Amino acid sequence: MKGSWKKADLRPNKSNFVIPMALTEPEQIKTILKDHQYLLVLFSPHDTGDALASALALKYYAEKIGKHVDIVANGFNVPKAFKFLPGADKVKPALTEIQKFIIKVDISKTPVENLSYDIKDGWLSIYLNPKSGVITKNELRTAQSNFKYDLIITLGVTDLASLGEVFFNNTDLFYRLPIINIDRGASNERFGAINLLRLNTSSLSEIVFTLLKEIDEHLINDQLATILLTGMIAATKSFTTREVTPMALRLASELVDSGADREKIITHLYRTRSVATLKLWGAALARLGHEGGDGIVYTHLTREDFSRSGADATATIGIIEELLSNAPEAKIMVLLYELPNADKPTVRVILATNKNYNALNLAASFNPTGTPSQAAFSLENKTIGEAEQAVLNTLREQK
Repeated sequence: MKGSWKKADLRPNKSNFVIPMALTEPEQIKTILKDHQYLLVLFSPHDTGDALASALALKYYAEKIGKHVDIVANGFNVPKAFKFLPGADKVKPALTEIQKFIIKVDISKTPVENLSYDIKDGWLSIYLNPKSGVITKNELRTAQSNFKYDLIITLGVTDLASLGEVFFNNTDLFYRLPIINIDRGASNERFGAINLLRLNTSSLSEIVFTLLKEIDEHLINDQLATILLTGMIAATKSFTTREVTPMALRLASELVDSGADREKIITHLYRTRSVATLKLWGAALARLGHEGGDGIVYTHLTREDFSRSGADATATIGIIEELLSNAPEAKIMVLLYELPNADKPTVRVILATNKNYNALNLAASFNPTGTPSQAAFSLENKTIGEAEQAVLNTLREQK
């Protein structure tokens, strides 16, 4: 159970992983990648397309140097706007088949003529028919194979618990394998054997681009450049957020020079809204609330809104930015929505602010993830009305 894990339990064992500390983080990462073959890349499904693009870029690079890579994000469903990215449809929503359970039978003295099995009432029965003699439990051995993966890379993950079931159902995997932790959040718990943290960057894709350039700049072709520029544009809302730095603009220019298809990216991210998405956005606009004195603008979406519109949770991407950019009097924008397919009542909250406020600080009591301009968190076992009041009351107290 999640509640049984303490913070100390969430940190992997680094004792069996040694790398020269005199090397820079990119040099350390290059070294560890040489020695590992099966990579598991993880990110939170609630993150923007930035995390997805960063994961796809790392996969592209790793496969170019002969590695095997799987990308997993708990419950992930690729947003329509990002389906054009190569490999996006291969991201897995769950971590499966990481280890095999092995049943061994010594048949050196009692050869087997045939075997069969059946499954009944939750039990697997395996039947061995020896040619002669009898097979007893003394000839039986059980074992577990090694893990399928030998290295984990996390992207934009503050702590391992934020990975959800991917972590809680596979804690031994995270304890035993080395982890490369790539993030730009100040609240990151530095749980990796290597922690590549860049707090003054505008996107994860910017970090990954800089990393790959240091490892092998000749690798940056038009396809990889398009993936990385997609992540940067998604994270910065086409370079309009306050986290954008001169360095980010220079790196974006380098990606365009390397062949990134900016027009294709803009078309997919901003010019292809489906009718279902527009219906959902209409429901959000119809329910818009405004507290003029505090500059708080808020709205919410229910499960029924998703059902009536035919949209899924990925259609919420872009709503809050659209509302904030078109409501100049808004200082704080809040979007709440009921997760349409959650096992238990769960409300997802997105909080965006203008340059005068820090979204992470405003939502600190909810343990958010994100950036100073946009933070996100979930509230479980609350109705949409209860969640809205809880968030608004907290914001009023903070202002």
